[in-house]
Amino acid sequence: MPILVFLLDTSASMNQRTYLGTTYLDVAKGAVEVFMKLRARDPASRGDRYMLVTFDDPPYGVKAGWKENHATFMCELKNLQASGLTTLGHALRTAFDLLNLNRLVSGIDNYGQGRNPFFLEPSVIITITDGNKLTHSSGVPDELHLPLNSPLAGSELTKEPFRWDQRLFALVLRLPGATTPDSEQLGSVPTDESAITQMCEVTGGRSYCVRTQRMLNQCLESLVQKVQSGVVLNFEKTGPDPPLVGEESSVESSRTVSSFSSQAWHSCHKLIYVRPNPKTGVPVGHWPIPESFWPDQNSPTLPPRSSHPVVRFSCVDCEPMVIDKLPFDKYELEPSPLTQFILERKSPHMCWQVWQIFTLPSALLASIKCHRLCLKDLSEQQK
Repeated sequence: MPILVFLLDTSASMNQRTYLGTTYLDVAKGAVEVFMKLRARDPASRGDRYMLVTFDDPPYGVKAGWKENHATFMCELKNLQASGLTTLGHALRTAFDLLNLNRLVSGIDNYGQGRNPFFLEPSVIITITDGNKLTHSSGVPDELHLPLNSPLAGSELTKEPFRWDQRLFALVLRLPGATTPDSEQLGSVPTDESAITQMCEVTGGRSYCVRTQRMLNQCLESLVQKVQSGVVLNFEKTGPDPPLVGEESSVESSRTVSSFSSQAWHSCHKLIYVRPNPKTGVPVGHWPIPESFWPDQNSPTLPPRSSHPVVRFSCVDCEPMVIDKLPFDKYELEPSPLTQFILERKSPHMCWQVWQIFTLPSALLASIKCHRLCLKDLSEQQK
């Protein structure tokens, strides 16, 4: 059941008017309604839960949470007014705390016993803001800071305020007020340069710099596709790079080197899809991702974990090892520089081993394999 949280900027600057004749807040409200209509086309949206959070001071920032129904959500959205400060850090903390309210009781994080990718509450926070200077009752901060203290029990067990199944996206409205913008070129929407962009990337999301209504509609279409069941992992390469495939072909060799000169695939912060069972609609799995520490019976508390586990992969081709009658889990990595690099090697029968690093010797975790099925799926997604 995906959880969709809309975090709307209700600072006074959202009252400025755009070339459309409407205020930024009006544009934000309309974007929420358009997103919900686009999302409703997917049969999987029947189980969606919508929440509404604003920049108002706690606890008044939560307009529609766990207890409110859809009618309350729409009523609160309609009645929003822009009159406060740009307290983005406190608003984000409120949104994350709202999502994490019941996690310790449900045991979904499984602290101290490994992380189960199939125990998840896929959540997407969509922030709509004008990207203006951050303001607070105590002054004008230069950087985005989230309050460290949380009233939630168990929050000290995770270093960050978010979890691995929660991603943040931001629509930063940059629509001009006086003149109609020139016709923009078709293509991908660039990221914004405001303070929220880095926070989005840390969670596995991204920001969008929206300059026209057409770009806004394009971003909403993109965001609908981002609502996926999965968790974010950090993949980091260890050891030497693999030899180039087809070195006898100078054309292919030079193309491979130039395409990955920046080596972006060495470290990827991406989502792995956790597909639900077609019959039950619930994800099923067998093996957890181990904790990064070794249990210590003499320790009175568990050490805090990072939101996203770090797994390392070695670029040594090996045959996939499948033991008879031993169950295994299979996940697909979202399109990324790493998937592109593996696909361009065109070695569907080889795999790379992946490790989880402990304070004690490493334990073999799984393997990345370029299956023909994944090759087809990823090619379609990258069109």
